Amino acid sequence: MVKRLSVAFGCALALALAGCAQPWQGFSAGQDQSAVVARLGPPREIYDLPNGGKRLMWPTQPMGETTTAADVDAAGKIVSVRQVLQPNEFYKAQIGTWTKQDVLVNFGRPVETAYFPLMKREVWTYRYQEDNVWYQLYHFYFDPQGILRLTQKTPDPLHEPERDRLW
Repeated sequence: MVKRLSVAFGCALALALAGCAQPWQGFSAGQDQSAVVARLGPPREIYDLPNGGKRLMWPTQPMGETTTAADVDAAGKIVSVRQVLQPNEFYKAQIGTWTKQDVLVNFGRPVETAYFPLMKREVWTYRYQEDNVWYQLYHFYFDPQGILRLTQKTPDPLHEPERDRLW
């Protein structure tokens, strides 16, 4: 009896989790952009793409860890919809080639910016969650000409447990 209840509970939990669609899921290539706007609301950021299309973005920054991006072609049809604040997207950044504009178009506005005078680097930071477990910050370091020179990921101190302090 207990084994049957465990199996039934496990199945119910799996079904419940499967029903939790993420904002970037459930769209098909070729749909009109109005479908994504109807579901997610007006985009908070819009960028031009090289092919004449647009990238529409719905960030959850500064406190959230996701940015939904919908690429639409010049005719206003969906090409793709995805979550861009994740490692496989960050790793597309090309050191020595990408500029601030490339990072902006690919990830939207950063959660914060800083300047390190000794390094002569401007740093843009994005909050994200890696593997749906670890809260991280991803940093892009730009030289004075605005060229990407370094990337780095660090734990997000916002989600780090307070450590015992010796006062």
